[in-house]
Amino acid sequence: MDRTMKLDAIDPQWAWEPWEPTAVESWDTARIAALYRRAAFCASPKDIQAAQTREPQEVVDGLFAEHPQHAQFEEESSQITSAVRASGDIQQLSTWWLHRMLLHPQPLVEKLTLFWHGHFATGAEKVQDVELMLQQNQLLREHALGDFRTMVHGIAKDPAMLIYLDSVTNRKAHANENFARELMELFCLGEGNYTEQDVQELARCFTGWEIRRKQFRFNRYQHDGEAKHVLGKQVEAGEEAIDQVLSSKHLPYFITYKLFKFFVCDEPSPPRALLEPLARQFASDNLSLRGTLRTMLGSRLLMSNWSAGRKVRSPVEMAVGMLRSLAGTTNLIELSRQLREVGQAVFFPPNVKGWDGGRAWVNSSTLVGRANLVHHIVRDENTRFAGGELSDMLRSYDATQPEKMLTWIAERFLAVPLSTQQSQTLLASLEDKPAKQASRELLSLLAALPQFHLA
Repeated sequence: MDRTMKLDAIDPQWAWEPWEPTAVESWDTARIAALYRRAAFCASPKDIQAAQTREPQEVVDGLFAEHPQHAQFEEESSQITSAVRASGDIQQLSTWWLHRMLLHPQPLVEKLTLFWHGHFATGAEKVQDVELMLQQNQLLREHALGDFRTMVHGIAKDPAMLIYLDSVTNRKAHANENFARELMELFCLGEGNYTEQDVQELARCFTGWEIRRKQFRFNRYQHDGEAKHVLGKQVEAGEEAIDQVLSSKHLPYFITYKLFKFFVCDEPSPPRALLEPLARQFASDNLSLRGTLRTMLGSRLLMSNWSAGRKVRSPVEMAVGMLRSLAGTTNLIELSRQLREVGQAVFFPPNVKGWDGGRAWVNSSTLVGRANLVHHIVRDENTRFAGGELSDMLRSYDATQPEKMLTWIAERFLAVPLSTQQSQTLLASLEDKPAKQASRELLSLLAALPQFHLA
């Protein structure tokens, strides 16, 4: 496919058909790595080795399947969760989630949980309760691949969300409009697909929704029991009003648009016609996410050469992706602090709209900060690659010479090839240096290049 083709010129039917190898686009290490960059932060060496023996669509299916090590991982993670609860320290909660992103055997779930965290953005600086933030995070994870309807109903009664959007003060004498507005504008429908009267009426539906002992409670004495009209239909209770919002014809397009921007490309915005097949599938699946996501991740559009480099990695995607691609581990407490410095502290989105993403991640200041973040990870004595030195891991793949090191890492982590000049400059910087020093220095040097920040 021509990489210069504009989105509005792409045939929607072609775009969402399953990708298959061709003479031009082969199922090789670079293609496997490209799929995992979008769906799972990055491919580990074991991921790539396993995928090379399987059909492309079989590998896509595997992203959705529960891993044999899932139960064991969850048991280990629950022990960390208990310690975080006991500490009451939100920073430890961030470290716990980074641990899951880095080591979860089914990383698509964690990447989607990160997506929904930005979609249903809730900030710990206002909630100030580890248990409530953890509870919301687990709600998003539970439904990340499942039923959107159930997730929205859950988030509407989620204590952290109620606190964040001031819904705990929603009384019949003075209905608070914050959650009602964001439910339609940011969570379900998008701007222009509702009226101010819809917001006012919807807010009345949620009067009396409050928290007691960190749990949702309906206070019927504070509920406005009079009839309301939301999106052209008479409703009474909050649950009924949510279902009315979820039944809007605009919802399937809005949600598939958001997923498209997260997984396929940052810009330009996709035309409605391109989203039509996805929106139709999402609606016909009764708002179950799995089928639509499966179509998107296994599609010709996402897996073709056209999509390469059309997304900017967020700081979390960049750091976790680099470590996963190199079987790396590091000091996650320090990593959490560094991610905050470059603008993406998990559990601390900037506002109710979440992170803007795309080009907003990169400018002259943030690029320096992102490169420094990689430099710190690489230089941290706690950072290990496959349990040891990066050079030792690369040696196991016969990539000890600078040229082979560069080829091996670039093929697995970079979405856009280096220019000849860039490659020559990098190799000259590594000349005559011991493998241990050269391998780690190579990562720092790569982080200063634009290609390192694209997915």
